[in-house]
Amino acid sequence: MSQDRVPFDVSWLRLIAITDSVHDGIAGLSSRAIEAVRGGATMIQLRLPEEPPRRLAEVARELRAVLPHVPLLVSDRADVALAVGAHGVHLALDEVTPASLRRIVPDRFVIGASVGIDDDVARAAGANYACIGPVHGARQGEDALGVAGFAQLAKRFGGPAVAIGGVKAENVAALMSAGASGVAVISAVFRSPDAAAAARAIRAAQDASET
Repeated sequence: MSQDRVPFDVSWLRLIAITDSVHDGIAGLSSRAIEAVRGGATMIQLRLPEEPPRRLAEVARELRAVLPHVPLLVSDRADVALAVGAHGVHLALDEVTPASLRRIVPDRFVIGASVGIDDDVARAAGANYACIGPVHGARQGEDALGVAGFAQLAKRFGGPAVAIGGVKAENVAALMSAGASGVAVISAVFRSPDAAAAARAIRAAQDASET
């Protein structure tokens, strides 16, 4: 399954599990990814900013091997994503824009973009979806958007929007009601002692919010 044959599906955004580190080795990270998918994660985003491109590609190839039917996006490195046959890239918007990248990648290459302030919305043009946040739990020096702020930026973006930042099972319902196509999490799943159970709880909260 390669990026030139698989069309983007909004259902991939339901629960994006973002990797945290390879502190337990590639095998350990892969095992946690498998558990996350078992619990209901619908996409894996490979984010390892401290790792060099060669190591990132090695991890990506392993994830493609153990989860061949699960969409895989690589953070920031479109070159690595293309080299390993990942489904796409997620851009932080501090360098290349989705519109610029779109001119040189395959038609079905998925591009996600991070949006945190109003100015980011225009720069995200051309992305398949926007990951908007931090909604809750902002780091020092950041302002949390809150649910209302998320809803406002999602409306301005106009396409599928994913909520990120302090997302937990307890606050998922409000985000889905605010127009989120899904949520993205790092610590809530990949740092949980039971990644499958953590993902399952988030999915259950999403399902409950729509009944």
